[in-house]
Parts: sequence; C-alpha cells; structure tokens
Amino acid sequence: MAKIIVIGGNGYAGSHIVREAAARRHEVVSLGRSQPAEPVPGVRHETGSAADLETLERVIAGADVVVGALSPFQPDLAAQFISIYRAALAPIARAGARFVVIGGFSGLRPAPGAPRFIDSGDVPPEFLDGARATHDAFDLLQAEAPQALDWLFVSPGAQFGAFAPGERRGVYRKSGDVALFDAEGKSAIGGADFALAVVDEIESPTLRRDQIHFAY
Repeated sequence: MAKIIVIGGNGYAGSHIVREAAARRHEVVSLGRSQPAEPVPGVRHETGSAADLETLERVIAGADVVVGALSPFQPDLAAQFISIYRAALAPIARAGARFVVIGGFSGLRPAPGAPRFIDSGDVPPEFLDGARATHDAFDLLQAEAPQALDWLFVSPGAQFGAFAPGERRGVYRKSGDVALFDAEGKSAIGGADFALAVVDEIESPTLRRDQIHFAY
C-alpha cells in the first residue's frame, strides 16, 4: 500500500485517480480548493490551494507518490499552473516520492521524430494556451527536476474529459511520445480507464523520468 497524494483531486482526471487508488486500498489524500460533492470513502479530502507553499508542503509530507492533476484550462489556474509544479519539486524530492504529472495530448507526436502537435499549428486557438501550459510542465520536469526526483509525465488520448467520459472497459494501450489511434482514427480514453492505467503505472513502474501515453 502506498501513500498517494493527488493535487487537484476534485477535477476530472484527479477524481478518477482518487477513486481508483482508494479502491485498491492505497492511502489516498486528495487536495482540492473545496470539499467534493461526493467524498470518496477512506480518502482524506484536504481543502486548500496548491499555490500556497505551506499547504503544499504539509500535504506532501510522507508521500510515496504525488499526482499532479491540475488543469490549466481553468482560467483561475492557468497563470499558476507551472509555478505550483515548480514549487512542488523540492518538497516532493525531500519526501523521496515519485511525481506523476497529468499532461495533455498536444505534447505527443503523430509519428516517431515528427513535430509535437503543440508545435504543428493545428491546435485550435481556444485551447492553445492550456495546451502549451501542459507541455511546459513536461519541459519543467526535464529542465528543473532534481536528479534524485523520480517523475513521469502522462498524456491521455485526444478525447479525454468530462465531455467524453465513456464506460469503463478495463483495457488500455500505452505508448511513449507517439499518439495512439484506433481503427477509426480516434485517440480517446475514458476517465475510469485512464485512472486504471495511471494507478497500474504507480504500482508497477515501467518508465522513469520520461513521458507515457495511454489510450484505447
């Protein structure tokens, strides 16, 4: 059993990861700016801002794994997204914990060696700032994470979010930085199956200090 802290545990990705980890009897602490509408039994729901360093350090203390599940697509979080993760690096490293950051699809490539989607010019303008912020988090980990810090950057399929929750299938595929598509040319994964993949990776790590992608 691991002690797993989920920063942004009330959000779409975070709440699914909280439920999946709790169902597997891990010790789970969820940090959100408010109490969830439906608290998860057995989970310690902490209320506070991840932008407050004292709160962040207190919640992280003693963690085995810290999951960063904040969303830069929320206007009030966009400006603080990178600064929160930058501030988290040192206390996570001191705790000896693994840092698993949930990113976005746009940091992937359509083929090995091809430009990432974020640099292709094809990301719709209304999503560009948020997409850029998620990829900036990957750059942050590569450039500024202490050498002793075990981190992982996780990208879901393109169709991922409350707008496309889907039904739990209990299956997924994984890749590195190359996007996965199904036979119909769609890259997608439901929230429950994404959480399944993330917690599988937490329990049995296959990559360290790298990028991983989950989709159907």
